[in-house]
Amino acid sequence: MKKNKVFSLIDKAVFDFSLLEDGDSILIGASGGKDSTILAEYLSQRKKQRRENFSLAALHIGTDISPPLSEEIKALYKDWGIALHIQEFSVLDRVREGKKMNCWWCSTQRRTALNNFALEGSFNKIALGHHLDDVLETLLMNAVNKAELSTMIPKLPYEKYPVTIIRPLYYVDEKSIILRAKKEGFASFTCSCDYQAFSERKNMREKLRVLTDGSFDAKMRLLSSLQNIKADYLPQKTKV
Repeated sequence: MKKNKVFSLIDKAVFDFSLLEDGDSILIGASGGKDSTILAEYLSQRKKQRRENFSLAALHIGTDISPPLSEEIKALYKDWGIALHIQEFSVLDRVREGKKMNCWWCSTQRRTALNNFALEGSFNKIALGHHLDDVLETLLMNAVNKAELSTMIPKLPYEKYPVTIIRPLYYVDEKSIILRAKKEGFASFTCSCDYQAFSERKNMREKLRVLTDGSFDAKMRLLSSLQNIKADYLPQKTKV
């Protein structure tokens, strides 16, 4: 595999968290954006290396509030030898009466469709394109909004289903992904619907930028702090 910063960081995450194993049947959540496209490129190349024996396919979920999957992206999946499946449904029609459309609802509906497809197709792992910035934004959102220290994890087995979520881009910052996407000619696409523009995640993205000054090293230190807890120097209530 041609070595570059992005693929080296993915290699490290795969090793550190045992994300790929012999016999895996992996379904890629293919949004059509830069993150999932680079993830697909990596997995296709790793599969050719036969470092592990696994099968690979992808699912794109199209909705009435997202742009259609480009022909260029479809061609890439074909070139990489990845079977690309496409499902279409209306997210707006699923909004319950009295409720408003938002990013959380859209992502929940997409995730449900992805899970159902994985179960029906006997996939044991779903590979998602969440990257380092997504992980840290979630960390800050949960701390500020929920008063809890938690975030996305690189490997999440479902309790009720024989499916595990993996996030191979866990160590890769968004800036590196954008540079890789531009170099390879991938569209640097992100969600551009009207609902995303006012999302809490977008606000937290700016706060993360200010906190780290955009530094990859600072972001990695922030992530590493989650595995270096000094409980003696954290407040503990003496009375409940």
